Amino acid sequence: MIEPDFLRTTRTAYDSMAALYAEHFANGLEEHPLDRAMLIAFADLVRADGGGPVADLGCGPGHVTGLLHSFSLDASGVDLSPEMIAIARAAHPELRFEVGSMTALDLADGSLGGVLARYSIIHTPPEQLPQVFAEFHRVLAPGGRLLLAFQAHDDPSELAESFDHKVALAYHWSPDRVADLLIKAGFTETARLRQTAPPEAERQFPQAHLLLSKD
Repeated sequence: MIEPDFLRTTRTAYDSMAALYAEHFANGLEEHPLDRAMLIAFADLVRADGGGPVADLGCGPGHVTGLLHSFSLDASGVDLSPEMIAIARAAHPELRFEVGSMTALDLADGSLGGVLARYSIIHTPPEQLPQVFAEFHRVLAPGGRLLLAFQAHDDPSELAESFDHKVALAYHWSPDRVADLLIKAGFTETARLRQTAPPEAERQFPQAHLLLSKD
């Protein structure tokens, strides 16, 4: 199978700046209480459902995977970048990290209790998004939980708007349109959080968090 160009481009870009990225996120989410609150809610729901394994897709250097582990989840990480995975393994040797793509996950059907995709769909071309959501649905057990976070925009007439990300071409998304695609993929929305960008942010994009369950 021929690998899509966007995967090769994204992998190369993140490989080249993996160490800098890891240093930038060294403090985890200590300064982001609302992000932590959504992760805590996600973890609580997964544990209440039986505590099945959780995959952090697009895990980068593994800082959030480690946080999920601290919430008593059986957490592992998957990332497109081998350099990111090497850093994650060194930082969290007690956890499992694998190189992989959200477009074709090396995970068994129904094997997960939860999927976290935190800002990891932003480099996905809009036409590829249904395939990614179908993979999320495939690997989750019935009733499994999905937490998705991404840069957002407020025009529901457009699914995605591209922007010049510092790493690679990226998209910010309409939460309503993304939720519609997830419902078509077989999910039910549980909760939604929209955060206004802080005044000091370089780009004034709101941030969206969608919490869903597999039907």
